[in-house]
Amino acid sequence: MDVCVILTYRCNSKCSMCYVWQNPTKASEEVTLDTLKKIPSGICYLNLTGGEPTLRQDLMEVVDLIYPKAMTLEISSNGLNAERLEPIIRKYPNIKIRFSLEGCEETNNKIRGEKDGYRKKVNGLLRLKELGGKDLGFSAVIQDDNAGEVVELFRFAKKHGFELATSTLHNGFQFHKNDNVPYNRLYIASHMGNLITEMLKGFNIKNWFRAYLNLGLMAKVLGQKRILKCTAGTDLLFIDPWSDVYACNVRPDLKLGSLKSQSWDEILQSPNIEEARNKISNCSHNCWMVGTAKTAMRHPRYHKIPGVVPLKWVVYNKIKLMLGGKINFEHYLDYKNVYEDKQIVFRRFFLDEKVERTVQSADEPHYQKCREVSNK
Repeated sequence: MDVCVILTYRCNSKCSMCYVWQNPTKASEEVTLDTLKKIPSGICYLNLTGGEPTLRQDLMEVVDLIYPKAMTLEISSNGLNAERLEPIIRKYPNIKIRFSLEGCEETNNKIRGEKDGYRKKVNGLLRLKELGGKDLGFSAVIQDDNAGEVVELFRFAKKHGFELATSTLHNGFQFHKNDNVPYNRLYIASHMGNLITEMLKGFNIKNWFRAYLNLGLMAKVLGQKRILKCTAGTDLLFIDPWSDVYACNVRPDLKLGSLKSQSWDEILQSPNIEEARNKISNCSHNCWMVGTAKTAMRHPRYHKIPGVVPLKWVVYNKIKLMLGGKINFEHYLDYKNVYEDKQIVFRRFFLDEKVERTVQSADEPHYQKCREVSNK
């Protein structure tokens, strides 16, 4: 099983596609080390994220606690405080680090509302590489405002020996957004297709399967069904900063319990989890979040190897490209059936704006703004 732990909703970026920074948590109410001790050993993949996890003053202690429990530990960061990750990389060079980078300097700083963000991220990741970091990379949310730069971003990461992870616009309760709608779905999908081809042409096997993950992102962008069944609640659990456990990080109705007041086994054996799994099996949200995409792509019994469907797709299209052919995206996606949005809300940029932040309290109802989540 994979676990995603949201250590905080505090964030020092001001992203256009995520408003968690406008709704920070109180540091005193965030998930504690004692609560995190309840996570069992043997977790396949555990992601420490936020908000911005480097804003936790006890991040080193959290890593010391969690590192032995997970086969792979990732810290997902905006990269603005890279120096706070240096002692962690010195001690645990195999920890996976991903910095959010949305494109060239101007594009990144605009989308993420970060003054000098690009320079800090790039220099920070290069520094972690100097310190011996083994699994370093960037992550990008592919959208209208940066789709034309994703191939160059991939080449830039590859040049420096970094990985590139990708996602796309989603609505989710943790983002405090329900209006993340593409402006031009075909435009974004076409550039994703270029990225897929670029990834498959290389010799990095991980990138071959990232290419398949990006095929799922194309389906999401076009408003079509998931290319693989979702296994949220079975292969992935989501823990928010108040220690509440969810089967999914898109639907706020799939809360399973509280790790603060319950044990791990009590949550996994409660009637809530079977009810949530039943809802997920009939879910129509068609999301393709990285967490549930990765778990869906695995073999159901042997999690270290890919499932049959992704493996066949990768082998077939890799050989096809090697022989001078092209990927027939029309075979996998219906370009004649692109979702037509009834209303498009253009995203705001906050680089030069001061916006009020409304602190969320543990005593108040959460995620009220995102009870209605778009499924396309």
